[in-house]
Amino acid sequence: MTDITNFKLNDGTEIPSFGFGTFQIPADGSTYKAVSDALKLGYRHIDTAVAYFNEQEVGKAIKDSGIPRDQIWVTSKLWLQDFAYEDAKKAIDTSLQKLGLDYMDLYLIHQPYGKVDEAWKAMEEAKAAGKIRSIGVSNMTPKIWNKWVPNFATMPSVNQIEYNPYFQQKELRKIMADAHVTLEAWAPLGQGSKDLFAEPLLNDLAKKYGKDVGQIILRFEHQEGVIVFPKSVHEARIKSNKEIFDFALTSDEMDAIRALDRNGKGMHNPDDDGVEEMLLNAFDVHAND
Repeated sequence: MTDITNFKLNDGTEIPSFGFGTFQIPADGSTYKAVSDALKLGYRHIDTAVAYFNEQEVGKAIKDSGIPRDQIWVTSKLWLQDFAYEDAKKAIDTSLQKLGLDYMDLYLIHQPYGKVDEAWKAMEEAKAAGKIRSIGVSNMTPKIWNKWVPNFATMPSVNQIEYNPYFQQKELRKIMADAHVTLEAWAPLGQGSKDLFAEPLLNDLAKKYGKDVGQIILRFEHQEGVIVFPKSVHEARIKSNKEIFDFALTSDEMDAIRALDRNGKGMHNPDDDGVEEMLLNAFDVHAND
């Protein structure tokens, strides 16, 4: 099987284009096992966040893997209760401590509300100090992007957003392409949408290439230049998800999948009223500190 390829970010760093997501994997040993399995199966890019409450298990799995640190890409994200400048500086150090790492490869603003400018300044300084290699944002719509990013001294390297064949974010992708910002997809499989997995085109392509529908979707996204990190706690699925580098979709097939875009809203609309308040009150990331 062909190895996972890298994409080059706008700051010159190279990121594995395919990774392993840990959202909603509990910190009861499940995260440790899943990340350990992923690393054994050849994954070298792990995505976590302060608000996933599992950074410690991610870090332990990395340490116990015996794989040299510089061969594993680690992403975490700053939760919005820590966006004030001094809080953000402290939160970055706390993430490093929980992960047991000297640096993170990528650190993101998780939800773009509140004191985003202060958080970004703290992240820029942490990058300059060598604590973070690349910095980016998450869940930024065109409206939120235009509110914040033009005032940043540093252009984000990535924007991690909801993205799948039904929700292709065309307007936002144009803004990002103009700024050479790479898209990272959360829910790249549409969170297992029955409609998406029943899509006749995707099923026909799966038969043609001897793949499953999920692999066709992930291959499409890869060829679109999108970084994906599907999540699973099942070893067989963790293994099969990454088996997308031994075939390529034709340009006509790519166009056909692009035509599946529903031009609508995804499962989560960051522009909706009340989202900021809801997220700010969702939980306390320092409850167990």
